[in-house]
Amino acid sequence: MSGRDLLGIFNLLIVAGVVAAVSYFALTLRPAEYDAETLCIAGIVPPHRVVIIDKTDLYSQQQAAAIERIILTQRDTLAVGERLSLFELDESGRLDDTNFSLCNPGSGDQVNPLYRNPDRIQARYESLFDAPLQQALEDLVVPKDAPQSPILEALAELAQERSMAQTVPGRRIILVSDMLQNSAIFSVYGRSRGVVSDRLPPVADTVQAIREEFGMALAGVVLDIHLIERPGWETEQNGALRTYWTQVFSQLGVALSWQVLPADTFS
Repeated sequence: MSGRDLLGIFNLLIVAGVVAAVSYFALTLRPAEYDAETLCIAGIVPPHRVVIIDKTDLYSQQQAAAIERIILTQRDTLAVGERLSLFELDESGRLDDTNFSLCNPGSGDQVNPLYRNPDRIQARYESLFDAPLQQALEDLVVPKDAPQSPILEALAELAQERSMAQTVPGRRIILVSDMLQNSAIFSVYGRSRGVVSDRLPPVADTVQAIREEFGMALAGVVLDIHLIERPGWETEQNGALRTYWTQVFSQLGVALSWQVLPADTFS
């Protein structure tokens, strides 16, 4: 075999290597296909973050603004492909779907500029993801009132939904609530009956009641509570009630964290 033949073979090998490399990077770096309805990556179960606004009691316009900031913070910290849903515990005491449940398709600064135009992606993000979110926020932060507040049941019911089942990775619930439960399981109201700690059923009874109706649906959920303090209830909310809730969620297998929105910041 002549030197010219060897050079030709060498050149062919180089061309084949370049073609293979281009093909590899095209396959691994090209944009994933999205579901047109949910904006989620097709064929993948995404991590799911749910924000629940407890609207079973009234709150001020300042509180509404603080709640809106909480939601927008969740939006801004979503990973590409992560799902965000908004729910409210409404004036009838039911968990109400706001019809916002979308995956983050990626904003302009979250995409690879080699394969996607950041300006076009930002426009798509604003049109298909952020605009529906802003529309949902318009009603979500409108103050309402309700005769019931079945907070615990609402959380357990949500955890039974297919999109929040135990097979879903990264299940996180952000709950904005005063945590003043009022349902058949237990109620914090009725001050004439004594202090709150004397009115609460044993933790084991509450846990058993939830397990009997909802099983262990909540196990593995990460729950971030943004506690809205109510005037006159602050001591109980941050004392006996917080201790009680912490014990209940621990026994239900929930990883819990607390943040407080003090009542005096909204006056």
